[in-house]
Amino acid sequence: MQDHELAGLLAQEAGNLLLGIRDQAVAEGWPSYHLQDEGDRQAHRHLVDRLAELRPDDGLLSEEGTDDGARLEASRVWILDPLDGTRDFGRPESIEWAVHVALAVAGEPVVGAVALPALGCTLSTAEPTPAADLPPVPERARIVVSRSRPPAEALAVCDALGGELVEMGSAGAKAMAVVRGEVDCYVHSGGQFEWDNCAPAAVALAAGLHASRIDGSPLTYDHPDPFLPDLIICRIELVEPVLAALAGA
Repeated sequence: MQDHELAGLLAQEAGNLLLGIRDQAVAEGWPSYHLQDEGDRQAHRHLVDRLAELRPDDGLLSEEGTDDGARLEASRVWILDPLDGTRDFGRPESIEWAVHVALAVAGEPVVGAVALPALGCTLSTAEPTPAADLPPVPERARIVVSRSRPPAEALAVCDALGGELVEMGSAGAKAMAVVRGEVDCYVHSGGQFEWDNCAPAAVALAAGLHASRIDGSPLTYDHPDPFLPDLIICRIELVEPVLAALAGA
């Protein structure tokens, strides 16, 4: 199986596992913290075991794993967020959580899949959704932000573009909303790690969208310190005004 197809398969498998865990939690009345812990633990274990079986020679970085640095010796490194949006996952009515499975090759985000299990879909580099097929950017560009802590940079972009804010949950849900044409721009600053955005960036780039740091430099992965605090994912038509707004912010 090719890497692109494998990423999609694993993200979907983990997503289905998480749906089953959430159904069990509702049926048995688990407290939210127990549901969150079990989701993180079981999705991580599933993905790690599957990659050990199918790609035993590749490196691995997972939010829920212990990073011993061995991945730094590999040119191919799988970067996982087994449950992106753990807080939302802990609320049974929420659909805004995701599974991220990505492969960085020599630091480049070339393979990725983001499952949105509660929506029943997985977006991946195996079959990218072409950005050219999306409707035109509306007159008021839609800027997606976190409900709890929208960054000042995103607010500056929204003001500069005369846009409107759309509040949403997990990083994967926000990024895929751009890929799906539900919003037009996702600007984040203030703290993420490689597992938060490697798969979303790979999917967005494969679809023909723009993905970069907020200074316009490329997103690169598999660094000794996986802290990667900022990114832009947006429609190509918005790249210049978004970068200009951020430069002046």
